[in-house]
Amino acid sequence: MSDVFVHPKGLCESSDVGAGTRVWAFAHVLPGARIGRDCNICDGAFVESRAVLGDRVTVKNGTLVFDGVVCEDEVFLGPNVLFTNDLRPRAAIRRTGEALLSTMVRRGATLGAGTVVVCGVEIGEHAFAAAGSVITKDVPAHAFVAGNPATHKGWVCDCGQRLDAGLVCRDCDNRYVEGDKGLSPAAT
Repeated sequence: MSDVFVHPKGLCESSDVGAGTRVWAFAHVLPGARIGRDCNICDGAFVESRAVLGDRVTVKNGTLVFDGVVCEDEVFLGPNVLFTNDLRPRAAIRRTGEALLSTMVRRGATLGAGTVVVCGVEIGEHAFAAAGSVITKDVPAHAFVAGNPATHKGWVCDCGQRLDAGLVCRDCDNRYVEGDKGLSPAAT
């Protein structure tokens, strides 16, 4: 782990951390967490033992990533994003392993500041949740969602720009087609 930066006031107990990753002050990565290359885990973030972060994932300040959460490459987790992993939490009952529900955040997705993700959902590639969203069900690829509970408000490009009614990005001219699981790039 010589290629991993851990701030003197940060704590990284995992031995499975990719080169170029930075763990900042008051962040805590538990043993058993799997962290990819070039990740940025900011002040006060917490990553639990069975969490998995792909390459180039950003975990902003105060974000909590609990057991069973998987974030693929290039996911952005804004400040104070909160994942859950137990639909029936009780202080007197300790659920572990299979009793906890997993959550999948697909490549390139963005979860805005203060987003809450109720466990057992899948957030599609390049989806975008507005700040303060409460995600209670699956989010299709490239969907823009907002609210409590989060609802579909439109579509976004790989670059994060809202798409027009023809599913074209005004910034980079990418074009998309709608399918069963959201949008995918149009054939050129």
